[in-house]
Amino acid sequence: MGAKIIALLGSPLLSGNTAKLLDEAIRGAGDAGCDVEKIEVTTLKFRACREIFYCREQEACAMKDDMTGMYEKFRDFDGIIVASPVMTMGIPGRLKSFMDRFQVYFMAKYMRGKPLVPEEKRKHRIGLYLGISGMNVPYVFDGAKLTVQAFFHIIDVKYWDDLLIRDMDTIQDLSTRPELLGEAYRKGKEMGRILQETVT
Repeated sequence: MGAKIIALLGSPLLSGNTAKLLDEAIRGAGDAGCDVEKIEVTTLKFRACREIFYCREQEACAMKDDMTGMYEKFRDFDGIIVASPVMTMGIPGRLKSFMDRFQVYFMAKYMRGKPLVPEEKRKHRIGLYLGISGMNVPYVFDGAKLTVQAFFHIIDVKYWDDLLIRDMDTIQDLSTRPELLGEAYRKGKEMGRILQETVT
């Protein structure tokens, strides 16, 4: 059995440029021998965190929706790839709401001192962030990157690497830039190679 990777698509466009980038990283990780599950956040049915604080004492959320199954799923993976466009200098709202619902993990780790991720998993879990932006300015990924880093920390993942592509308003279609898609493939494959050596 290969290392387990979750590939999280945060874009509302399920076949857009962000999805193309993620699919190449998935292909690379798969070629390295990993088992990859793709999750399209905008297709899930869930509500934003309401800070009920039920999870302060419980290993669960009071709201029962598509997030309920995510908490167990996120305990078990070895690596995660998050792919997202930049919107309003950050990540899209739906993806942010998804991440916010991991208050369940935050409370377990920081309030109760009992992380939900098993210790043997915490030692090697790594994450890759794939980001695209229409604008071509040097600070455009700052907000999104900080959010992804915080999310990774909460779910016990080391921020391993990223691929950040600016100027998509000019590029328009990533299919015309095979070198960028190739870089996503290479990063996915390298991530998979590292995890395969660690897990197997």
